Formats: sequence, C-alpha cells, structure tokens
Amino acid sequence: MPVLRSTVPTLIGTVTPVRGPAAAPPLVVLGPSLGTTTSLWNSVVCALAETSRVLRFDLPGHGASPAASHPFTVAQLADAVITLVDSIGGGAFHYAGVSLGGAIGLELSLRHPERLLSLAAICTGPKIGTPDGWRERAAQIRGSGTPSVVVSSAERWFAPGFLERDPAAGSAALNELTTLDDESYALCCEALAHYDVTDTVDGIRTPTLCLSGEFDIATPTQQLVDLAAAIPGARHQVIAGAAHLPALERPTEVARLLQALYDSPVPGGGTAVSARTAASAYADGMTVRRAVLGDAHVDRATAAITPETADFQDFITRYAWGEIWTRPGLDRRTRSFLTIAALVTGGHEGELAMHVRAALTNGLSRAEISEAILHTAIYAGVPAANAAFAVARDTFAELDAAATTPTT
Repeated sequence: MPVLRSTVPTLIGTVTPVRGPAAAPPLVVLGPSLGTTTSLWNSVVCALAETSRVLRFDLPGHGASPAASHPFTVAQLADAVITLVDSIGGGAFHYAGVSLGGAIGLELSLRHPERLLSLAAICTGPKIGTPDGWRERAAQIRGSGTPSVVVSSAERWFAPGFLERDPAAGSAALNELTTLDDESYALCCEALAHYDVTDTVDGIRTPTLCLSGEFDIATPTQQLVDLAAAIPGARHQVIAGAAHLPALERPTEVARLLQALYDSPVPGGGTAVSARTAASAYADGMTVRRAVLGDAHVDRATAAITPETADFQDFITRYAWGEIWTRPGLDRRTRSFLTIAALVTGGHEGELAMHVRAALTNGLSRAEISEAILHTAIYAGVPAANAAFAVARDTFAELDAAATTPTT
C-alpha cells in the first residue's frame, strides 16, 4: 500500500476587527471542533471584539478552508495556524480552541511558545479518544459520508435539552456537518488517531485555562482536570449546562471566562499578555542561547558564574536571549547582522568574536559577515571596522585550525 506524504494544510480564516477604542488591540485566535466551522464562535466573537481583534479559522475541508488530499498531523495544523496568523501581520496572540481546536492549541504551546499570550483548552485533552476509534470513524466517513455521523454528533455535541431550547443553533451546526469534505474530515480523524502529547504537556508555560462541559462525554471533566494538573499554573473550570460545544451552547459564559483570562493578573505582576515571558523567559532564553552560541560556550559561562555575577547572567539569559532573540519579528540571521553592526559600532571586540561564531551558526557566510562589517564602516568609522575585521580574521583562523586538528 503506498504511503502518502504528510503536508502542512492550508487554513482560511475570518478576521473581526475590534469595535472598541483600543489603538493596538490584542489578537485572539479561535479554533473549531471537528465537524464545525467558524460559525461555532459567532456569539463569542460579538463579545470579544469589544476589546480584541479576532481571527477564526476553518479546519481543512471545513467552511472556507480548501479540502486536503494528503495526511497531516495535529502539529502540522498548529504550524498552519502560525502561517495564517503571519499572513495577517504575525506577532503574539491569545488562543482558544474546542476539541481538535484545543489540541491544536496544546501543540501551539509546545511548538511555538513565544507566540502564545494565553491558551484556553476547551473540551479537549493531550489525547482524545482512541486510535482505533478515530480510524473507524474515518472509514465510516469515507464509506458513507458526514451525514452518517449527524445523529452520533448531536448526542456528543449538545447537553440534554439544548436542541429543544435553541433548535436554530443546533440545526445549523448539524446541517453544516453534512456539507463538509468527506476526505478532509477523515484525514482529521486520522490526525487525531496519531495525536498524543500526554508526556510533554508538563513543559507548557503558557498561561492556561482548561474548560470542560458539565455533560461532555467525548472529553469528560476529569480529563480536563488532569490536563490542568499537568500544566504548571493552569486552572480548570466546568461550564454548567454544556456538553462538548460550550462556545455554541453557553457563548456568554465562554466569552466571560476568556476575557477574564486575558485580563487576569499573573505571578510577578501584569496580565496574561506578559505571562509567557515571566513564566518561561529564562528557559526559552537558555534554549536559544545554546542553539546560537553552542553548548560549550554556555557551559563555560555557566561554570564561571559567581555570587557576584549570578544576577547579571540571569538577566542576560532572560532579557537578551529569552525576550529579544525569541521574538518572532526577525529571524536569527537578521538578528546576527544587527548584532555584528552594533558591536562593531560600540567597539566591543570581545563580544564580537563570540557573535561572529554565532552568525555562522545562524546561517551567515563568511562573505556576508565581511559585508556587514564593510557596510558598518561607512556609518561607524573605518577604525572600528578595521578592528572588527581583525577579530573576524582571527576567529575564522581559529575555526579553520580547529577543523584541521586531528582528534584522538
């Protein structure tokens, strides 16, 4: 049987601009449950748009997103969300997702922690259902289409009495289910069959709220309680009177809880907007610092820490590497160009040697480093550039010597 290649799918979203007076409103991204579309969030968006710009997206073959023909993973769906956000300006954002949308949020927190301001994981988990169950549903959809799961979806999605209380909303959601692309739905099922981040969610440092529905049988409350217990600092809350789609069943309550998450103070001061940095800047900074400067350099610097320099080393790791070098606005190549120019201008030859090596690690060539120094000479002065070329020459020579020295 041929193996199909796995690809990052294309997602299409809908942006609702802020209606309030905010000059630079935060971005809120909302992810749907399997079998639903952006309309799942209609009533929630009305409330959130008072203070935030809101982006909703459709899963592959759902709503406006194109159908998929190749397998994809939940992690790749998370990467697709980043691509979508970047297409409307990028930057950090709040994220809330239901079921599969919540699983995408967990992957975002693990794969792109620097991009998330907060996470609301709604009726989801680090693993949802069983692999066999998802494969069976995929086979059912390929054989009989999405209309074949309307009855079972109604039983999972809605709390007792909801269809009687709000027949228009319930019927609209179930009717949308019948319009979805069958193969894309089946591929979503297979992505969930392979999805399991149980062993890694304890590494999430995004401010997280876990919401469960009182009557949810697909992702029971205990699953959300356990998820909140596994994520440092996460909170859990039950939404009374809801099952698997609280955003549809209890939109006012969901909007209130999300807004409270965005406004809530965090340890160390501030709100969820700054909590990612406060909670994990040192860990993120150390990761980037090692990636750019190398383990050997960082190990030497760490071993040389004294009580007098400990605070400074912590400061450098958190602020330089954890907050600036992790920002999404510039790639590491560009940051290396800027760093070299700044160090040449300031005459900081000792630091320059370190960052010449770092620039090579970040993908600059020796010729590009020389061009950066030559360009800086025009604006920082020839003596500064002359000293910088000497540093670069010596650094290149050391690297060449190390590369040709036989090891034993």
